[in-house]
Amino acid sequence: MASPYATAPERSMRRVALTALAGTSIEWFDFFIYGMAAALVFPAAFFPEDMPELVSLIAAFGTFAVGFIARPIGGMIFGHFGDRIGRKATLVSALMLMGVATTLIGVLPTYASIGIAAPLILTLLRFAQGLAVGGQWGGAMLLVTENAPANRRGYYGAFAQAGAPVGMILANLAFLGVNALVTDQQFQDWGWRIPFLASIVLIGLSMYVQLHLEETPAFKELQNYQEEHTAGTSRDTAHAKDNKLPTATQASKKGRLKDSPVLQAITSHPRQILLAAGAFIAVQVTFYILVVFVVAYGTQSSGLNLPREFLLTAILISSFVQIAANFGAAIYSDRMGRRGIYMAGAVLGGIWAFALFPLIDTGSFLWITVAISIAQIFMGLMYGPQAALLAELFSTHVRYSGASLGYQLGAILGGALAPMIATALWHQFGVFYVAVYIAAASVLTLISVVMLTETSGRNLQET
Repeated sequence: MASPYATAPERSMRRVALTALAGTSIEWFDFFIYGMAAALVFPAAFFPEDMPELVSLIAAFGTFAVGFIARPIGGMIFGHFGDRIGRKATLVSALMLMGVATTLIGVLPTYASIGIAAPLILTLLRFAQGLAVGGQWGGAMLLVTENAPANRRGYYGAFAQAGAPVGMILANLAFLGVNALVTDQQFQDWGWRIPFLASIVLIGLSMYVQLHLEETPAFKELQNYQEEHTAGTSRDTAHAKDNKLPTATQASKKGRLKDSPVLQAITSHPRQILLAAGAFIAVQVTFYILVVFVVAYGTQSSGLNLPREFLLTAILISSFVQIAANFGAAIYSDRMGRRGIYMAGAVLGGIWAFALFPLIDTGSFLWITVAISIAQIFMGLMYGPQAALLAELFSTHVRYSGASLGYQLGAILGGALAPMIATALWHQFGVFYVAVYIAAASVLTLISVVMLTETSGRNLQET
């Protein structure tokens, strides 16, 4: 029998997709401006003046990493509620948390004002950002993929994925705009706070999602199934009581109480979670080296000493390129499958890593932009189809939890320490070994995707 909850009509689907894009873009904007500030401002603003420059930079990147440590925790917390009470309400909560945490960073006093409390509060707010991102991605991704028709799931899923490069574009524009309007000293003193304060718009967007979007068809189908199952169990229980027999409810009560969606996902889909995480490692390592480490490398390398506007503009241009790659790869995956295009991205990205830094070392704006843009294209071959791939790996009742766990575990393994590891490799052995690091991550991702089965076209409404 056909499901009473069909996929959304085209007009409604466009509104859902654009709302998901807006939400993920602003959410990632908030997450990324922290990374840029960690490279440009936070070492001086939130750590002692007598701390060596390299040590303070690594310490700032350490607070950056805290956000990644929080992401799988956020994935578990929000995943639990997303599979229990619905995708929409959980997404709204994640958006609100991010808006509040980022705005508070914008008004946080510096080390000079409140001493050691400054980096401690900064770390706490970064942790809150990580919790929010851990919950936001699963909600936005499922909002589009569970509403989309099966033959366009990759394409619509790419709207949620495009939030990352769009957020990066917004973050770069914000810092470039502020930098153009104030002096260097004003930027260090207070100008960097403006992008953080702008994130208050997330609170308004969360209200729009709550008031104007509906729950996904797949979750409605799950609710319908659970209501029918509960009604059947109630009839069985009444029959058992009439005949003085043990009830199914009594027999299974203990098991149900300890089975959260997160635990069910871990016990029923452990292989999918681990392989999903492995598939994400190369994306995360490459991305955060491109948008965080490269800024520090270009501005602090004695041989380059490039202005930050130079690198931020190159990253800005490459982010537009990545958006096109995301959608192109996602559309291809709808027609030809998810795995092939994903594996191509891993192989090509691992090879390109060895051309990336020699081109950056030329100091030429053109070649730096080309180097980062091509790396973003290869990364987009993986990131574009990823929302559909991860959604199709899991059953409806644990999909929010399972997809979030896989995604965020990959994020912490790949992205959390990438700027710190890259910085340490650069200073200890040379920048060539940063390329080796990217290539090694690409090999892990390739192996993970090879071990996955093709998911394209699966019915997400099967309960």
